[in-house]
Amino acid sequence: MRKLLLFLILFISYQGFSQREQLKNLPNYDKKWVHFGFTVGLNTMDFDIQKSADFLNNNEVYAIENTRQVGFHIGPISSFRISDYLEFRALITLSFGQRDLTYWRLKDTLSPADGLSPQVMKIASTFLEFPLLLKYKAVRINNYAPYVIAGFNPKYDLAARKKIKPEEMPKVRLDNFDPSYELGFGIDFYLEYFRLSAELKYSAGIRNILIPDGTNYTNSVDKLSSRMIMFSLHFE
Repeated sequence: MRKLLLFLILFISYQGFSQREQLKNLPNYDKKWVHFGFTVGLNTMDFDIQKSADFLNNNEVYAIENTRQVGFHIGPISSFRISDYLEFRALITLSFGQRDLTYWRLKDTLSPADGLSPQVMKIASTFLEFPLLLKYKAVRINNYAPYVIAGFNPKYDLAARKKIKPEEMPKVRLDNFDPSYELGFGIDFYLEYFRLSAELKYSAGIRNILIPDGTNYTNSVDKLSSRMIMFSLHFE
């Protein structure tokens, strides 16, 4: 009985040790000073809307809603080693997406009870992004390592236009310069030939990108800033 118990203890100990100490892929990967690769992923874009102080006095716009739409992004990536647990990451990314603004207008300005009419503005954006990020990694466990990331992204909306075609009116215009701060987290997976990172990131614009045009559509908004959630796969 004692021999059987001793055998079971040794067997369980061996199994636990073998699971903890797996063969590591790319054992010298983190010792290199620079890595290159590419990133692909999906995103959702929307707006943070701050209504003007006299919004309730607006005689045309009763409410404003914005709807998320799914887009995608792609681009090259470079990672530079700073220390064992800290990296600097630079990307050049093209992000494609759309945000829908719905203005609910009063059919009769005398009372909201007379009914509302929706005015939907489909605002497409193509962002040329230059995220500059710091990545702090935890201790690598076998073939994966979690991390957090934060930084600044000076991005430009290539689809923003100076003028709106008459047949598209009414429609608001946006400034093309839209700098943002970014926060996120992810996991590095060390595979046999490359490192794969799965990452979720939040991006928030810091400027008012709405261009006033003197209409009730822009007068009813004090500040309009962009928001984006990005899920990315990085191959390095």
